[in-house]
Amino acid sequence: MDEIFEKVQTLVDRYEEVSEMLSDPAVIGDTKRFMALSKEEGSLRETVDTFKRYQAVIANLEDDKEMLKEKLDADMEELTKEEIKDLTNQKAEFEDQLKIMLLPKDPNDDKNIIMEIHGAAGGDEAALFAGNLYEMYSRYAEKQGWTIQIIDENRTEIGGYKELVLMIQGDNVYSKLKFENGAHRVQRVPETESAGRVHTSTATVGVMPEYEDVDIKIEDKDLRVDVYRSSGAGGQHINKTSSAVRMTHLPTGVVVAMQDQRSQQQNRAKAMEILKTRVYNYYASQNEAEYSEMRKTAVGTGDRSERIRTYNYPQNRVTDHRIGLSLNKLDRIMNGELEDVIDALVIADQAAKLEELKN
Repeated sequence: MDEIFEKVQTLVDRYEEVSEMLSDPAVIGDTKRFMALSKEEGSLRETVDTFKRYQAVIANLEDDKEMLKEKLDADMEELTKEEIKDLTNQKAEFEDQLKIMLLPKDPNDDKNIIMEIHGAAGGDEAALFAGNLYEMYSRYAEKQGWTIQIIDENRTEIGGYKELVLMIQGDNVYSKLKFENGAHRVQRVPETESAGRVHTSTATVGVMPEYEDVDIKIEDKDLRVDVYRSSGAGGQHINKTSSAVRMTHLPTGVVVAMQDQRSQQQNRAKAMEILKTRVYNYYASQNEAEYSEMRKTAVGTGDRSERIRTYNYPQNRVTDHRIGLSLNKLDRIMNGELEDVIDALVIADQAAKLEELKN
């Protein structure tokens, strides 16, 4: 624990340094620096508070042990021993919390995300399920205080989605939704099924962190821009002009379609923002083969046998196959109550990282 103590003490020292800097008029006058330091202070606060509580437990534990060396009556001795037992348990709990807090953090955890949902195996039923997943994530985002925006969509005639691209913005979006990457399998009786048989279909979900102000230059010669008439939501006004934009980055083949904004100029600006993020992800992956493998690993092929999670409607059950978690409350989960699933995935990830550190 000495090594952990030293690491946390370094964070405490930095927290106090940052807090002092935030009261400096020169820093207050520099908006960008002030915001960056405020964000850093916020990220350190929980660890510092936990460490201070841990230190208080240690101090109380030492005091109680000293008391036991004195001559106490039987009742006081029993009470002190019980308190030592309780404080020892608290000490162990705080140590576990601090170990987790000191795990290397994913640098993308506090980023907004671009989410892609595709209807995969199962035809119309897969497209309908893609729509159900969109509603689930929308309700969860609302509970978190996030904003969700449709960037591009390809609706089916029966109301589902062949493809849906979303921007989700808020606090720590990627940290909570990064585990949603993969094939989601649904088992239920489709509305069109007259015989009442249960069908299995899939939709794939891809999650990418949004990179703001990425240091990447996209040359005009490397870009093909197509404009077309928007479809879907927006009413008559949005369909009168060719306001939708499709951008293709020729060197990488990355494509972004944008029709959510009212004007072609707005759609161009938003499409370029998304394109930069995708191209950045592409180059960050070193080469096309690695990029393709990363995307394949992230969302799979959508085959029914590939799944990270199964949504079984007849039994009102959701099962996450990666951690063996089954919950009989599918109705509540589809209503956006994803906390139990996401928390379990985060804990499993932390446990795996702690195990790696031990080895």
